[in-house]
Amino acid sequence: MAHESTGAIYAAAGANLAIATAKFVGGFLTGSTAMIAEGVHSVVDTANQVLLLVGLKRSEKPADARHPFGYGREIYFYAFVVALMIFLGGGLFAIYEGLHRIWHPEPDRDAEFLGYRLPGFWVNVTILGFATAAEGFSWVVAMRQFWKEKGARSALHAIRRSKDPSLFTVLAEDTAALIGLLIAFAGVILAHLLEMPMLDGLASVGIGLVLVGMAAFLMFETHGLLIGEAADPELVALIEELARAEPGVRHLNEVLTQHLGPSDILVNLSLDMADDLSAGEVESLVTRLDRTLKQRNPDVKRVFIEIQAKAAAQARAAA
Repeated sequence: MAHESTGAIYAAAGANLAIATAKFVGGFLTGSTAMIAEGVHSVVDTANQVLLLVGLKRSEKPADARHPFGYGREIYFYAFVVALMIFLGGGLFAIYEGLHRIWHPEPDRDAEFLGYRLPGFWVNVTILGFATAAEGFSWVVAMRQFWKEKGARSALHAIRRSKDPSLFTVLAEDTAALIGLLIAFAGVILAHLLEMPMLDGLASVGIGLVLVGMAAFLMFETHGLLIGEAADPELVALIEELARAEPGVRHLNEVLTQHLGPSDILVNLSLDMADDLSAGEVESLVTRLDRTLKQRNPDVKRVFIEIQAKAAAQARAAA
């Protein structure tokens, strides 16, 4: 089954490829550093979307003897690589190019196209306008898919709680791209009106700083997923409620959960059972609880239940 976020990724990849081409044409024709920096940004974004698709495909591989819990965390690894690429390939390059333009300011030159001389300023503005429209379309697609999956939460809160880096990475990239385009617009327009080419370089530095900040945020978020994050507190509370409701459970010692993938949750329960339960009754309880947890949340794929006396569990926790 296709992953729910692939539509947003394909939309972003197509938009970024078209945008990158337009930006590079404008940058090389007019010499605008901000345009070239934005072009590199779009190329990096396109490569990132390809990496996310590779990660999604690899994460769907079935479990085997070497990886008995499956390959769900592949998407977390590739999302971290994407964040690193944004930092190195987009942010640092844009800052470098911007500083070079500040130190060696040159006015944008007119563009020659099919024998016609086109004002460099209007070439850049036109291309930036096209890029903003295409990037805005991609952002709307990503945002709709994001709210569809996450419900009516604030965007930042939903990202922090999301376990699907493929979707929130695309949304973060598109948001950073729109901010970068606004900065590029300001740089190109002010550099032209004030006849200060160094402002074009400052815009490039600003774009780089936006990308570095976004990359740092994404690396922080995907790092937590990569090393293993617990399920949402609401799900943990539901698991505790269902376990305590089972007749024969004297005490819930511990609930441990971990995401092995965006839609693959491992649950480990430690229960103290009533001493008068027979082996058959314990087996029935475990089977019933396993089935109930998986029915209430389809993302719960594996449930391990440990039978342990409360005192023994407390002693182990204190050790």
